[in-house]
Amino acid sequence: MRIDILTIFPEMFQGPFTESIIKRAVAKELAEIHLHNIRDFATNRHRNVDDYVYGGSAGMVMMVQPIADCIDKLKSERKYDEIIFLTPDGELLNQRLANRLSLNGNLIFLCGHYKGIDERIREHYITLEISIGDYVLSGGELAAAVLADSIIRLIPGVLSDETSALSDSFQDGLLSPPVYTRPADYKGWKVPEVLLSGNEKEIVHWNYLKSLERTRQRRPGLLGESEDH
Repeated sequence: MRIDILTIFPEMFQGPFTESIIKRAVAKELAEIHLHNIRDFATNRHRNVDDYVYGGSAGMVMMVQPIADCIDKLKSERKYDEIIFLTPDGELLNQRLANRLSLNGNLIFLCGHYKGIDERIREHYITLEISIGDYVLSGGELAAAVLADSIIRLIPGVLSDETSALSDSFQDGLLSPPVYTRPADYKGWKVPEVLLSGNEKEIVHWNYLKSLERTRQRRPGLLGESEDH
């Protein structure tokens, strides 16, 4: 998979993309991440990429030309499955969407800033708009890092144990059950006996019941129940 990220702050990705799972995926050549500074496509000597809002509203808007030129250049080099804009009013990111995007080959992520991007980019280039939650960030970079991580970890071969992702929360519509590790008894706080029994059938059943219980308590909406159920 190849992900091209368009941003005015490429340095913000230093931490998220140089550690842990994403670093491993890149090292294994299972994923490529390419950062593109939108300012490199500005046509004025000050490399400005924003201007005042038509109509007199407060704030600045990212200009159409630098973004369009950057996307046009990338599209001239390869075909993209999706051109994604990270925005608070986009489709809410969930596991189902991450699963679908993980099957793609080439993706573009566009990170907005200020009051947003010129609407003509959304109308003529963007194929998918994604939000990571009902709140506003200073820019799309953190959201892009979250989206990249949620997708790349699902690529076969990225995780040491590929079955691990299958047991994550939301994969089967439920939250994950409680998990434990050694020691089995710490200050009198004991691991449930069933998990130490070696009885795989009983363990699977216990995990399912605990997942159901936790989902009903914390996220009843996943079960089609009201939040005040």
